[in-house]
Amino acid sequence: MFMLRNATKYLFGNASKESIIEIPQGKLYLVRPLSPKGTSELIFKDAAASIRRTTQEYHYEIVIQRAYEEGEAELAAEDDDEDGAADALDSEKDEKTFLLDQSLHFRSEIREDGEKVFAWQDLSGDPGDLYEFICDESIKPGEVSTFEIVAIECQYERKYRKPKETATDRQLQQFNFTEQPIPTASPLSSPTVKPLTAPPMKGKAIADTPAAGVKERTAVKKSQKQKAPGREITPTVAPPSAVVPTARETLVKERAELHLFDFESGSFILQDPAIVATVSETGNWQYWLQISGTEKEWLGQRVVADLNPVFNFEYLSFIFNHYTEDGSAYSWLLRFKDQETEESFQDGLMRALWEQLNETKWKKVNKDDQQYVLDAFQDLTMEDAPAEEDEEEEEAEDDGQKSEHYDSDESEDDVVTRDDDGNVNSKLAVGYKHDRSFVVRGSKIGVFKHTPNNNLEFSTNISKVETPGGKLFSPDKVMLHSEDNNMILQNKDNPNSLYRMDLEYGKVVDEWKIHDDIGVKSFAPDKKYAQMTGEQTFLGLSDNALYRIDPRLSGNKLVDSQLKQYASSSKNSFSHAATTEQGYIAVASDKGDIRLFDRLGINAKTAIPALGEATIGLDVSADGRWVLATCRTYLMLIDALQHDGKNQGKLGFEKSFAKDSKPQPRRLALTPSHVAQFQYETKTPLSFTPARFNTGVDDKETSIITATGPFIITWNMKKVLGGRKDPYTIKRYEEEVKADDFKYGSDKNVIVALPNEVNMVAKQSFKKPTRESIAATPRQSGARRRLGRDEVVNSPY
Repeated sequence: MFMLRNATKYLFGNASKESIIEIPQGKLYLVRPLSPKGTSELIFKDAAASIRRTTQEYHYEIVIQRAYEEGEAELAAEDDDEDGAADALDSEKDEKTFLLDQSLHFRSEIREDGEKVFAWQDLSGDPGDLYEFICDESIKPGEVSTFEIVAIECQYERKYRKPKETATDRQLQQFNFTEQPIPTASPLSSPTVKPLTAPPMKGKAIADTPAAGVKERTAVKKSQKQKAPGREITPTVAPPSAVVPTARETLVKERAELHLFDFESGSFILQDPAIVATVSETGNWQYWLQISGTEKEWLGQRVVADLNPVFNFEYLSFIFNHYTEDGSAYSWLLRFKDQETEESFQDGLMRALWEQLNETKWKKVNKDDQQYVLDAFQDLTMEDAPAEEDEEEEEAEDDGQKSEHYDSDESEDDVVTRDDDGNVNSKLAVGYKHDRSFVVRGSKIGVFKHTPNNNLEFSTNISKVETPGGKLFSPDKVMLHSEDNNMILQNKDNPNSLYRMDLEYGKVVDEWKIHDDIGVKSFAPDKKYAQMTGEQTFLGLSDNALYRIDPRLSGNKLVDSQLKQYASSSKNSFSHAATTEQGYIAVASDKGDIRLFDRLGINAKTAIPALGEATIGLDVSADGRWVLATCRTYLMLIDALQHDGKNQGKLGFEKSFAKDSKPQPRRLALTPSHVAQFQYETKTPLSFTPARFNTGVDDKETSIITATGPFIITWNMKKVLGGRKDPYTIKRYEEEVKADDFKYGSDKNVIVALPNEVNMVAKQSFKKPTRESIAATPRQSGARRRLGRDEVVNSPY
């Protein structure tokens, strides 16, 4: 095959004059290799290259846009409105456009020294004249590959006036121009064109993009080594296949191509053009995926959530992760011959995954819920969402972080950052009413003040968390309460009671017995920002009950009139609750399903099916529009607003969705190649911390924060809802992130609890996930400051 076709809907939407793909940084030269002068002219020393739609159907153009240097945009805007800088770029001096036609002979080249180049003929110049765009060193080979495939598809559409989906490999091949090597673009270049000395490489590779965009390019054989400037690079080699267990039943068997993600090049490399992928049941709710070639068994593994499956029907592809017995992770891609084959394989795999997670037969799930699950595991594009411009981000002067340690036993000159008892930071509570954060560390709580310059300042240490009777305990769950003056604590050894700590005195002053027979599995505020008020009541959950807790009651604190109890605790397994600003309630379970209530004591208005994994965290936007559920390997963002039917305009909290109109799930997951890269670099499995929206009474939810291993990850809501291919950024630490949350009232600063540090970090310091940013060792200078004894205050304070 020449290439995998059909760029994503993101790349080929419907809006005109829209950039569909971009190389963000490079230089543009006009090269005259046959001129007697033998010179090259530097047109733009800092520019971006993109392919853009025209107003005419099936017509596209290459656009090279000069980047402004510091201060230039402001000068341009003085003579225009606030968009004057953008308008100014339309002039010839700041933007060059070229109709993307085969007469350009558009092509790319990656040279021996690693330089990545696009070239096309200057049709208005002398014979042999051509434009060259030299990509910045940060651009990956995979990005170059993807850009070229889009250019080829655009040329096909222009020539044949047909959608790219109708193209044959032979038709596309005519736009793959492989003429003489591209001459060096340099003011000192000679008109002599040197022949290419490096032999052509064999094999095939597929460029890695978040939208699963793919293109076959030349790559080395597995046994060869690629040369890069200053080092030898060994391509990723497939591990040996595991022993195939005995199958009781075959769920699906389909043929496909097999590709393996190469960590060094950032590309999927073809391993076998004809394999058989089989999903089978092996007994006791266990299932097996086996990939077999004609000459060897490629891989085999259990069907579990760690597969991180992503189906992309635009590319007829399925990407998944494979873990070996030693914990190593690999990312694989199957490419099917047609949509019918991929749908058949998806049905079989998702049936196996569902049954393994739920120990329930897939056929018992109704058709609507089945489709809901299948939709969630596709590489979705939100067609109805308007395109959003990226928010302008300023360069951060530094990390904006300040970490503090706390302990009650330090010497005067130093701080013991690791407790002798082995305790580390575990829980984080960020204040709403006052600029304070509280970090639980065993039976101690550290208190940190948020400074005006967005740092953390150690305030005090509550050195003993103990019951009113004097029994020391480590809080299992915490929640700020009553204008941040109190903290509600739970002791897992006493599931029927909660404790109130008075933060003014730094000690537990009350034990609240909830109920003799109903325990407390979790609890949540009465309303989204109730802790900013004097509201005393709050919500409690047991395995099979949802109820209100009122500490002012004598005796047991459970309000009997606001109790909704289900018959079977094993069937429900409630685990988390979250509330809106109006007091609507979302409840999640260990089964993964979510219920939406408008008040306590009644049946749920909406039940959202489980995708399979248990819910380990839950949040809701203040207005109730968005429900955010955290599972171990992905997040689920659910739109609770009804867009059609008799209840159009109502939330799922208020009115039930129609049976055939469940809310569309948005499964927020890291790309399988990023997951494999994470595992490759850190040797830690994927496991998200409870994800949260940014918060603030007058602020809209614009970002989502979570973490896994040593990585903090933030999703941009505009990019998620706009169907963008790059909706998340990351920041890496040396140690595992234990807890994280946004500073109240802003999405620009994140508070992070590491095992022995607490940081406030600017979101501007987060980076796009690349091989370099994933592997980068975090900068530690200035990250720690030792505390003297006078800065550590024993309880009470």
